[in-house]
Amino acid sequence: MSELPDLDALRLLVRVGRTGSLGKAAAEQGVSQPAVTSRIQAVERLVGFPVLARGARGSSLTPEGALLTDWAQRLLAVADDVTAGIAALQDVDGADDADGGPVRVVTTPVVAETLLPGWLGRLATADPEASVRLVAPDAEDVPEAVLDGEAGLGFLDGPLPAGRDLSALASRVVGREALALVAGRPHPWSRRVVPVGPEELAETALLDRTHGGWRAAVTDALVGHEPIAPVADEHATAAGLLDAVRTGAAPAVLSLRVVGDDLASGRLVRVPVEGVDLTRRVRALWRRGARPTGGGAELLRIAALGDVWPGTDAGGADRP
Repeated sequence: MSELPDLDALRLLVRVGRTGSLGKAAAEQGVSQPAVTSRIQAVERLVGFPVLARGARGSSLTPEGALLTDWAQRLLAVADDVTAGIAALQDVDGADDADGGPVRVVTTPVVAETLLPGWLGRLATADPEASVRLVAPDAEDVPEAVLDGEAGLGFLDGPLPAGRDLSALASRVVGREALALVAGRPHPWSRRVVPVGPEELAETALLDRTHGGWRAAVTDALVGHEPIAPVADEHATAAGLLDAVRTGAAPAVLSLRVVGDDLASGRLVRVPVEGVDLTRRVRALWRRGARPTGGGAELLRIAALGDVWPGTDAGGADRP
């Protein structure tokens, strides 16, 4: 097959499997029962096997249909996160949260790409009335954007900037995410047995994002081992960066969340490291005396949930 069933058809299949009824699935999705039957039949023609067993007591998933439904739910969850992210990019010039409008959020590109969509998807479920607007999705200076009132809530990966007066900001570490040094199969480090130490890592040119990549976390981890080698090459997106690492162009330090599938499939190899704390700390920032309320407070709570930070602990105290 050269294409996937469309998302609405997959949602219907999931609902039929859950309710055991074409009629109930139709009611939940706001369509007619004949429309559900037609969409399910279209799915079966596309995939080439029956997905539902129809009987006098209702409809149940075939074994193949159950497996397809499991896969579909993962796809639909990602689609919901993307939908929430798209909504957050719309109407950024509306009223701010202080006027009862949307919660205005600013993040670094890495947080916007890897973490925020999941948070927004959860927020949409927890508080359907909450409205979030993502401003400056490629922000390089999140603290400044919050201080200037561009956003009421910011998320920053890496340490707070040194040598600046940030006394007007309050912050909270919402999570610590494990990073990994990875290499593509063609790179010599993919066969590395001896761990990479801090000195060697500091001397090695790594791949990274164009703006707001993982370099801040690496630099923070290598304090005392300067100078740190310049970036080998930069890529505008995580997808482009992953492609470059897979070719063996150079290693990279990336979130386990980003490289998990590549490690599982063997496209990338996790390189052993010792003496380096490869942890990315993500902070929430807001103006002192203006702690987020309503949807902003709920988004802050969701960001600090431990189950969205694989292999790490989450949470932290508010601090200047």
